[in-house]
Amino acid sequence: MGIPREVDVLVCGAGPAGVAAAINAARAGARTLLIERCGRLGGAAVVNLVGPLMGAVASPFVAEVTRRFEATGKDYGTLDLMYADMLAEAGASVLLHAWICDVIKEGPRLCGVHFLSKQGMLPIRATVTIDATGDGDVAFLAGAAFEKGREDDGRLQPMSIMFWLGGIDKSRGLLCGSEEQAVKTHVPEGPWNEVVRRGIETGELPPNVGVIRIYELERPGERIVNATQINDVDGTRVEDLTRAELEGRRQAVAVRDFLRRHAPGYENCFISQMPEAIGVRETRRFIGLERLAREDLIAGRKWDSAVVRDANFVIDIHNPAGPGQAHGFAEKAKPYDIPYGCLVPLKIDGLLLAGRCISGSHEAHASYRVQRIALAIGAAAGAAAAEAVASGVQPRDVSPAAVQKRLGLSGERL
Repeated sequence: MGIPREVDVLVCGAGPAGVAAAINAARAGARTLLIERCGRLGGAAVVNLVGPLMGAVASPFVAEVTRRFEATGKDYGTLDLMYADMLAEAGASVLLHAWICDVIKEGPRLCGVHFLSKQGMLPIRATVTIDATGDGDVAFLAGAAFEKGREDDGRLQPMSIMFWLGGIDKSRGLLCGSEEQAVKTHVPEGPWNEVVRRGIETGELPPNVGVIRIYELERPGERIVNATQINDVDGTRVEDLTRAELEGRRQAVAVRDFLRRHAPGYENCFISQMPEAIGVRETRRFIGLERLAREDLIAGRKWDSAVVRDANFVIDIHNPAGPGQAHGFAEKAKPYDIPYGCLVPLKIDGLLLAGRCISGSHEAHASYRVQRIALAIGAAAGAAAAEAVASGVQPRDVSPAAVQKRLGLSGERL
């Protein structure tokens, strides 16, 4: 069939936001191509072993993805194939091993990208391009304005290596999903948070491993661990990524050894899977026509221009300057909307944002960055791109009501 050189909608990045964008654009009849730098679809859940799929949202598409994933027995090992099936059913084309290296622009309008491959550098032109790269690589190359980190000092949330442990006696094995649960969870040596604190004092644990979170995995004898933390690194700097990858994996070994000594059921545990790449929580957040802030989440703000409805997850700010949470415990939010303008960069035409690089504050980003909400954002971007193509207008001129209709969100709220 060959590589298409011109499409209606080009989606860059095949994490949950990018997959959702490509499926929804293709379902709406747009000629759609999804390109991804890695060899697998699925982003964080597959490449970075980030699980479980967190967050909640009122989205028919996310509900469909959840049903299909549960039907696989929540098998992360085949999640990329589930996404591949959905893309094929929708009629979207996919290219893996395609690394974006430049953009095609005509004045203020983005017209596609150049990507690097085993065949050299190749161009693809598109009526609308969706940046679902996580770090906003396409928007950055196009010259879109962005923010990074905390408003006061620019520090970013830390990176983490999430990994799987095997050899666990699940009948006795510890589970702990958050800082709050660590206080309430007891092991023979005392409250789990205190056991971890003592591990830092004795040097058994690195100083930034302030909490060891352990989640259930639908596999015999295996669980997911979220504990490693690498501070003062920037996911858009290759030297920082290199240091974080190596330091994070060394931390994972230290956590495994600590669990063997102090956690019931983990006496014989081993690292059954390391991720292909480190998990990056926060980098660029682009300036959009609208912007989501902490106050919107705390109030559960509703927007007439909403293209994501009733998103819900805590404001989960992993401490940019040390271990644990930035403010002790994650702050609770009320179900909130994400308006369409958060997906539209302020000045660049032909471009939409999807996933964690949309327009929002450091605090708001700490909630909407999780995978189920990213799926809903991606679905909205795909629907909006298809609407722009069908109507012959720029993404900034698309009616949010038309996007709501394509997503099945029109009508009265429940």
